[in-house]
Amino acid sequence: QVQLVESGGGLVQAGGSLRLSCAASRSIFSINPMGWYRQPPGKQRELVARITSNGNTNYADSVKGRFTISRDNAKNTVYLQMNSLKPEDTAVYYCFLSLGPSFYWGQGTQVTVSS
Repeated sequence: QVQLVESGGGLVQAGGSLRLSCAASRSIFSINPMGWYRQPPGKQRELVARITSNGNTNYADSVKGRFTISRDNAKNTVYLQMNSLKPEDTAVYYCFLSLGPSFYWGQGTQVTVSS
């Protein structure tokens, strides 16, 4: 069992930045992959970014060039740096990790971007 705790969400104006953090309750050194999904109001959950244990990253087309995912294995934490935020980035952001046959989610953190 793994617990994931997100932080860093909030309200920001368009063009602003936020950094989300996801702290895991165990070592993430070998966990592959980890990342972030988001669920906009009234829409399905979608993948935002993911990072493998060797640091390879993938991004949704809608966030490429604006968002950066990173991981600090020493702190058991994954980050999502979000720059040039747009109103369409408004969503609940969920951290996830895949561990063997299991998939774990955080509780979600709200990001609201005002125009």
